[in-house]
Amino acid sequence: QVRLQESGPGLVKSSQTVSLICLVSGGSVTTEYYYWSWFRQPPGKGLEWIGSINYAGTTTYSSSLEIRTSITRDTSKNHFTLQLRDLAPEDTGMYFCARGSVFPSAGYDYWGQGTQVTVSS
Repeated sequence: QVRLQESGPGLVKSSQTVSLICLVSGGSVTTEYYYWSWFRQPPGKGLEWIGSINYAGTTTYSSSLEIRTSITRDTSKNHFTLQLRDLAPEDTGMYFCARGSVFPSAGYDYWGQGTQVTVSS
């Protein structure tokens, strides 16, 4: 059973940088054919994909967030990290990590419970 657990500071100030960690257990971030993603959901809005890092360490980002986003991984700790820079109150929301598969129709099969990020002005 794969489990993902997000962690982060919770409350941050505008213009600062937040780093969130997604700890993976029951599976490896280097397992072939899988990728690991970050999503967010602002209050009252839908889910937004932020970016992904695949089993080889290749990253892809949402074009709207790319300039402020970095996703990295630590294979020794089996976790991956989201860094979002120059925060604004509009970045407030629940942030989720998830595992996706390159296989057609597989989609995202495991999700974390989410971590709240609140950006104060």
